[in-house]
Amino acid sequence: MEKKTQEFVLPKGTKSASGFGRRVWMGALAAALLTVATGSGAAQDAQLVSPQATTKQKPKIGFIAPVTYDNKYEVYGGINFMNFQGGQSLPTRMNMGGAEVLMTYWLTPKWGLGGEWRGEWGTTPVTPNITFNGRALASLNGGLLGAQYRGPKNQYAALNYHAYAGAMYGKFDYTADPTLLGMYTNRTKPMAALGISIDVNHSKNMAFRLSPDLILEHFGTETRQFFAISGGVVYRFGKR
Repeated sequence: MEKKTQEFVLPKGTKSASGFGRRVWMGALAAALLTVATGSGAAQDAQLVSPQATTKQKPKIGFIAPVTYDNKYEVYGGINFMNFQGGQSLPTRMNMGGAEVLMTYWLTPKWGLGGEWRGEWGTTPVTPNITFNGRALASLNGGLLGAQYRGPKNQYAALNYHAYAGAMYGKFDYTADPTLLGMYTNRTKPMAALGISIDVNHSKNMAFRLSPDLILEHFGTETRQFFAISGGVVYRFGKR
């Protein structure tokens, strides 16, 4: 019995070799499974990333056409502010507000002929009297003609110089007899507007304008100077 048992007992070296072989096979199998899993994940990532990488992004905003200033006509409309004196001897000036519309015909890239309408309304303090002791209403309406010169310009803005002259009708009897209030009587008198305008381009055909002016008027016995400013929109059209 002891002899048979000795025949089935393996040597120590054989046991070590057998254990080493099993460990090698287990390691190889684990490496193979890891390789397959890694390859599958990479393929899935490639499928997810690939469409995004190959999709071409479209611009949300298109290119704006260059501003060439080659228009033949130009119309401007805006609101304005002006100070004025409603009577020859009134000690205090009045503030007026209104609107302005200007049409320009460009003869050359630099020179244009312009015609405009201006309307102004406001109230003024009056001299002490027994008829009315508040602020009296007055208005100015009229047309001016002149020239406009286009100065420095680029894609974003342009600077223009202008000089207009014409006549304005002043109405001063809305509240009471203007002679009792120290105001002018209703009359039409010469007026001029000298100034600049700054156009900030929104597109090739449209711009936003700010236009300060020196106003010269002769409603009384002398020429007086006042300040005016307007702001609005310019629209260019027609090819020169």
